[in-house]
Amino acid sequence: MVGAQMTDSNDILVGNLAGKTIGDGLIVLPGQGNSLAASTDDGIVVLDVSSPRHAKKMLVTLRDFSEDPVHAIVYSHGHHGYNSAVPIWLEHNNERGDTPPRLVGHENIVKRYARYRETNELQARLASLQFPTGIPVEMVMESFTVHDPTETFTDTMKLVSGGRRVELIWAPSEVDDAIAMWFPDDGLLCGGAATPGISIPNIGTPLRTQRFTIRWAETLERLDALGAETLLTEFGPLVEGTAAVHDQLSLTAEALRWLRGEVLDRMNRGMGEIEIVHDMSFPEELFGKPWMLPIYGDPEYIVRDLFREETGWWDRNPTSLHPSLPTEAASAVLSAIGDPNTVLVKAEDLRDSGEIQLALHVIDVIALAEGDDPLIVRARELKSELLRLRGKEVTAFVSKSLYESSARLLDTGETSWTKLT
Repeated sequence: MVGAQMTDSNDILVGNLAGKTIGDGLIVLPGQGNSLAASTDDGIVVLDVSSPRHAKKMLVTLRDFSEDPVHAIVYSHGHHGYNSAVPIWLEHNNERGDTPPRLVGHENIVKRYARYRETNELQARLASLQFPTGIPVEMVMESFTVHDPTETFTDTMKLVSGGRRVELIWAPSEVDDAIAMWFPDDGLLCGGAATPGISIPNIGTPLRTQRFTIRWAETLERLDALGAETLLTEFGPLVEGTAAVHDQLSLTAEALRWLRGEVLDRMNRGMGEIEIVHDMSFPEELFGKPWMLPIYGDPEYIVRDLFREETGWWDRNPTSLHPSLPTEAASAVLSAIGDPNTVLVKAEDLRDSGEIQLALHVIDVIALAEGDDPLIVRARELKSELLRLRGKEVTAFVSKSLYESSARLLDTGETSWTKLT
């Protein structure tokens, strides 16, 4: 979609249903994504209490809805921001004289949080690239706090019995600690990270660890078998009606299985990763659905992740097996060019003809070189401009963000991500 605008990171993480009652005793709180509060015989069950910046509004909305004590806080998955406000909610119960809420998540979340504590600076740097807000990495690190659940389960858990049963189901998808919340008496399924609702599943996101396409499809098929009448997605609109819920779950799973089949067919024929990416086309009947558009994720990401599942990191170019530093390679190439200004001219010509990606390939001959020679400085400035133009050509939020983050780095005269602050 040429001309698409950069989506604000705060907008992409806002659910469509904040503050809306979706049934008797069921309200979506204004958190990160569609956080749910449900009245049960044991008290309020909350799915995700989000981050401290959401806490005040979420608690006000909750107390306008019900004065019942918070019985349990359920972690939909372990990504930062979804339950970093747990201490505020614990204090809220304490101030009311209520017993502490149960903190419930999948058993894999404990390992995730251990890894996050070990890689806190890395996680903050990745977030700063994917969500380029300009907030210093050090401040992001301070906000990246995690709080282990007090109860975990392996596959399923009956959280609440009585008049409104609440069941938890392991739903490995975006991450291996994702869960779904099922209300069998209401026919309501909260799909959590397994059902983004606004975009194709974000498998293969450029900065994230391996995600597994068929595992996600199997989870969707398991959830589909519940026969839910209503689906609360992570960010999207409420899906109402058994047929509509079935379509969203089953067609997403079908699309993921289709992708694997097509990628494996090409891999079996000896095609490399980039060859496959450029050889793919995506049928409208599967990828044209409103919940399958490349708004956050992108089908090309999934293609590349599927390739990574079955083979190593090598891109099939022998030059990249034991590469020189990019700065050294660029300097060597630059020294071999008779008149380096012709590279700038060619990149500008490609830009003017709308061939932005090709212009980026050309300008890298100079822009990756070290030094503050005026020619190199101009090349970096042109590359920054090209990155912002490229960001307008793609629809996936993550790609837009990485183009913008990279341009901002070049604006400071730096090329190494160690200089990110």
